[in-house]
Amino acid sequence: MKANRGQIEKALDAPPADCRFFLLYGPDEAGSTALAKRLERAMGPEAERVDLDGPTLRDDPARLADEAASFSMFGDKRWIRVTGMGEESLPALNALLEAEAAGNPVIAIAGALKGTSKLLKLALDHKETMAFISYQPDAREAEQIAIAIAREGGLRLSPELGRRIADLANGDRTLMAGEVEKLILYLDAAPDRPREATEEALDALSADNPDSDAAPLVNAVLGGDLRGMHRELGRLAEAGTAMAAVLRPLLARAMLLANIRTDFDDSGRLEGAVEAAGKQVFWKEKGIVTRQVRIWDAPGIARVIHRLAQAERASRSGRGLGDLMVRHELLAIARQAARER
Repeated sequence: MKANRGQIEKALDAPPADCRFFLLYGPDEAGSTALAKRLERAMGPEAERVDLDGPTLRDDPARLADEAASFSMFGDKRWIRVTGMGEESLPALNALLEAEAAGNPVIAIAGALKGTSKLLKLALDHKETMAFISYQPDAREAEQIAIAIAREGGLRLSPELGRRIADLANGDRTLMAGEVEKLILYLDAAPDRPREATEEALDALSADNPDSDAAPLVNAVLGGDLRGMHRELGRLAEAGTAMAAVLRPLLARAMLLANIRTDFDDSGRLEGAVEAAGKQVFWKEKGIVTRQVRIWDAPGIARVIHRLAQAERASRSGRGLGDLMVRHELLAIARQAARER
């Protein structure tokens, strides 16, 4: 069944016995991951978690139903988490829903799915499933998310700072959590010793370089221009620009492409989907953005967002190894784009 936010949060906080499968999908994969954490908390720290993925279920469709019906060897609660689920997992989901018994809840994070997806249709229509789509939060929602993340760590964040962190991370929960985590460590905050966040602390930790121009690199990476990417990386290295500073605009563009691609898949009108994005697409770059949407389908751009988020976490390790990992991810993305052109 299709669930609204209240329904999915209630069900994940206290999994009902008559729901075998939770599907979390949509362009905001970080939002889906945050929801999945609610089920993890509900099951408790002693619960046994079984991790599966799409390729595993493709090769062994019976595995999902078997794991859902199995008892924990330690006698604790048991639950199954599936990542990267797509159409290849449809036989596995059918087997799960047709099985006589399935006592362990299954939750899957699927990223963006097309409206024509058979997997999505099954999850929306079946009475023993719940499906919820996560969209990129708007500015107000992102600000509140940043404040809530900070509060859990003992950090008091003003609406102005919450808005600034949301803007830095382009509303991505994972990146906002990273920014807040740096502030918590910097100010030595904790739930039992709360601290007040300040503009000065955020300024001291910000990796942004206002003098850098990452737009050519963004277009080279997402457009599959390998030569241009290497040229821009060299230019930014000479300017001393940290990799963290280029990841944010890359993530912003990737999320924009994901939203436009979703509209395009639903309507079949690419120009209309680009126009609907409004001022998010600079008029001089409409042609570039349109070409990038054609390169990346919904699952592909969802994987790009995931890889960039991982790269952002790697970049926090500092210069050196962190920057090398970021460069590796950018190269992998650009190569994929070049193959799809």
